[in-house]
Amino acid sequence: MSKPKLLIVEDDPGLSAQYRWAFPEWRVILAGTRPQAEHLAAKEQPSVTLLDLGLPPDAEGVSEGFATLEALRRAHPDLPVVVATGQGQRENALRAIGLGAYDFCEKPVEPELLRTILDRALRVRELEQENRRLAASPRPSPVRGIITADEAMLKVCRTIERLASVSVPVLIFGESGTGKEALARALHELGPRARKPFIPLNCAAIPENLLEAELFGHERGAFTGAVRMTPGKFEVADGGTVFLDEIGEMPVQLQAKLLRFLQDQVFERVGGRQQIRVDVRIVSATNQPLEEQSQSGQFRGDLLYRLNSMTVRVPPLRERGGDIVLLARYFLARYAEEFGRRIRGFDPGALEAMAAHSWPGNVRELQNRVQRAVLMAEGTQITAAELELAAPEEEAAGEPDLDLRSARMRAERETLDRALALSHGNLAQAARMLGVSRPTLYNLLDAHGIAAARGTADQKPEGG
Repeated sequence: MSKPKLLIVEDDPGLSAQYRWAFPEWRVILAGTRPQAEHLAAKEQPSVTLLDLGLPPDAEGVSEGFATLEALRRAHPDLPVVVATGQGQRENALRAIGLGAYDFCEKPVEPELLRTILDRALRVRELEQENRRLAASPRPSPVRGIITADEAMLKVCRTIERLASVSVPVLIFGESGTGKEALARALHELGPRARKPFIPLNCAAIPENLLEAELFGHERGAFTGAVRMTPGKFEVADGGTVFLDEIGEMPVQLQAKLLRFLQDQVFERVGGRQQIRVDVRIVSATNQPLEEQSQSGQFRGDLLYRLNSMTVRVPPLRERGGDIVLLARYFLARYAEEFGRRIRGFDPGALEAMAAHSWPGNVRELQNRVQRAVLMAEGTQITAAELELAAPEEEAAGEPDLDLRSARMRAERETLDRALALSHGNLAQAARMLGVSRPTLYNLLDAHGIAAARGTADQKPEGG
């Protein structure tokens, strides 16, 4: 695979040469002025830019650096720009972020830290490009209310489309918030029952003693409070579809009555004797392992066989690749218009946080987080904090690497990188700074995989 391009805008030839040497995993492109930076950005289309704010003709100030940042952001709004600032110049760093810079690092630059920043910028750029590609050409989904470009989810949608025309019971299995009711409604709307009622019922939301009456209806006086005859969901849905969500929560004694209904579509209201015949399609959904529950006696095995003539398994959001940002942008556009908020999108930290989050609540959780963030956002881009998500580096900080050998190796590598940066690659000078002999420095370079420096033992590396 070709190396990603890194445009470095730096007027110091020695530091530019050191940058070229320090990033062998990148194809480094060097520019020393704003016109050169604009020209090379248009010609080379780099993946990331590293920009020094001190550029001629204002090498001692920052005006030309900020002008370059604004020009690059205006011409290439998707290009991440990492700004190098003088030590202690926090106001310049914050101003750069406000103008759209991806991140900043202080001089003198620590190569290992800068590698991390550049790698993160590249990952975010690639993620944004992939999601723009998916958003621009999503494969058509036959299911209204389902937004996806994921192949597994599109396969589920095509399965729903095929099953809509046949009146067999369907069991939809998936985690909470994955869109099971939208799929059940599509089974109804895409089939011959579309003009008849679609009646959803959450079996976990209705008290056990009332669930039977909800399903089958009741006669007047059947129980305390039954002041009139009330038809149940099956009777109201005659000719249509009843969606039984959380079917695993149905009481065992009621499961037997549901099984009898599925066998011949005949039932009696609670407190009644008259048999009522209807034509209803049953679609059920669960996030529980019904096979295991049937073995333990929590769920009737014979009812399970009736319900799952066809089983549709819905993948969780965390397995749907680019759908996370695709859906997030859809919800952002929807709620920004609804609430009258001028919000452009998500900042890089928010994109990284969404990619790292496991989404236990799936699409419903994503929708709720984006809705809250749109309401509470203070700027034009939503941050990870406004999504109430931890940034990836904060999550990693929860499990620190306390291995002493690893810590020593990291500290040693950072010190080597710093000495090489300060000596502009002159190994004799670096060895003197480190207080070691040149053979010892060679051994250290080999141990840390910096063998490329050996050929420049007493010279600065060549560069543009």
